[in-house]
Amino acid sequence: MRRILALLALLFAASPAAAIPVDIELVLAVDVSRSIDQDEAQLQREGYVRALTDERVIQAIRSGLHGRIAVCYVEWAAAHLQFTTIGWTLIKDRASAEAFAGKLAEMPIQSHSRTSVSGAIDYSARLFVNNGYEGERLVIDISGDGRNNDGRPAHLARNEAVAKGITINGLPILNDRPTFGFPPDANLDVYYETDVIGGPGAFVVVARGFDAFAEAIMSKLIREIARRPDDAVRY
Repeated sequence: MRRILALLALLFAASPAAAIPVDIELVLAVDVSRSIDQDEAQLQREGYVRALTDERVIQAIRSGLHGRIAVCYVEWAAAHLQFTTIGWTLIKDRASAEAFAGKLAEMPIQSHSRTSVSGAIDYSARLFVNNGYEGERLVIDISGDGRNNDGRPAHLARNEAVAKGITINGLPILNDRPTFGFPPDANLDVYYETDVIGGPGAFVVVARGFDAFAEAIMSKLIREIARRPDDAVRY
């Protein structure tokens, strides 16, 4: 009997824990390249903190089949500079949302050179593997104020991620401030439409300046959390 019990204990110990079902596995991938100054970076961070604790976002989370989502917060810049600022976290109510937002608010804000949208997509796509969650949808949420200028073209990374069943939504930040002597990119939203977003129901929400970022991210979070899976794939 002891041998049988020991064998059963060994089998159960060796079995991997079942993944937690959620409505969406969401990577928030945020640009921290040097084209974003400290004041703008702070506005961007505060935008996520405010949006994640807004009652409309919490209601969207509760409205899903499972009533919970898994969120991971990533910061990115050059092709080999991506950081998981906050790892995968289950959000199901106001308490868990506020805990995530509070942790995010306390994190130091980083800044690095170059802008690699492709690197951000590649890094974020790997985070879905064996993360302990099983989502009805897998989504990468890319926000940034510039085009890809480091690493392979963004559309190549986008296409590979979509082939794995991942949807990429975009939040381009438009502003009229020159960056390192170069004029602002007035067509950044078009670039996100053609080269960045993809997958079932993919969409872009434009933030017209960093001051408008909080409302833009709130609108986007509600839209991507509340929507249902469909078969339409966009490139």
